[in-house]
Amino acid sequence: MNWSKLPKIELHIHLDCSLSYDLVKKLDPSISWHEYKSKFQAPINCNSLNEYIIKAEPAIDLMQSKESLHLSVLDLAEQFVKDQVVYAEIRFAPLEHCRKGLSDIEVVEIVEKAAEKAAEKYGIEIYVILCCLRHYEEGKSLRVAELTARFKGSRIVALDLAGDETLPSQPHEAAFKYAVVHGIHRTSHAGEACGSESVNQSIHLFQVERIGHGVRSWESEETMNLLLQRDIHLEVCPSSNLLTGIYPDIRNHAVDKLRNYGVSLGINTDGRTISNVNLSGEYQKLAETFGWKQEDFLRHNLEAIKHAFAPEKIKKSVRKRLFEGYGQ
Repeated sequence: MNWSKLPKIELHIHLDCSLSYDLVKKLDPSISWHEYKSKFQAPINCNSLNEYIIKAEPAIDLMQSKESLHLSVLDLAEQFVKDQVVYAEIRFAPLEHCRKGLSDIEVVEIVEKAAEKAAEKYGIEIYVILCCLRHYEEGKSLRVAELTARFKGSRIVALDLAGDETLPSQPHEAAFKYAVVHGIHRTSHAGEACGSESVNQSIHLFQVERIGHGVRSWESEETMNLLLQRDIHLEVCPSSNLLTGIYPDIRNHAVDKLRNYGVSLGINTDGRTISNVNLSGEYQKLAETFGWKQEDFLRHNLEAIKHAFAPEKIKKSVRKRLFEGYGQ
């Protein structure tokens, strides 16, 4: 099966984890292919979330200007086109791109306008999620929530919490309460480095609608039932979970158990460069390992677009593209 020809939805992909070699070479002409792989890609024996996360730093260092931010979005859109991604929500932490003079408002404006241009140029739907980071103090996370609200109605559609899962959630509670009050969509990384309790905490403390990763929900029947009761969608990233040492191999990954339990989930890359993957490759792994067929991927793409943060008119159009692409 040629999975590259099927239309796909990607809800969990970090902009700063997905810079192609061509773009990095354009921004830093001195870099070699070997150096790019060493700096920007996680090693196969990565074995921890923090070791994975730190690979984003070289990209963030490059993404400190209007040009580099703009090009990063267009570069990722080109990758989407090659992978037949017809709808994507890219996420990034805007406060990390203010190191060389850009204001946080300018950063968000640049990325939002680039997403608009990329959508028009390539005929795909691209929206943006703004990330707080776990190590932020309360005021910084609240600022990200305020930025999300400021751009409400544009391609900026949601608030996320990313970073080191072992750090406490409480400093970010005010940001998510602000998002709830202002009608901002919410997702949060949980159930990845930490167990199912982190998923419960995100649901209760942040009132999230989706969970980034969430695969360790399988460790608790209570958590699994909570996901079902509240129809919370899991943004599953199989290869990323292997690289960070959550599972020793794809055969032991919880994704098939989650699917069989009836939890809503979609398949994502997390970071195309850091994980050295695309969605077509992820689909191939799941097909070979668990026997997933075309209708299974249609089901999970439909679940993903149901839980996407775009306006309903856009989601309806994307559903039509999915049904047409899967011959329904």
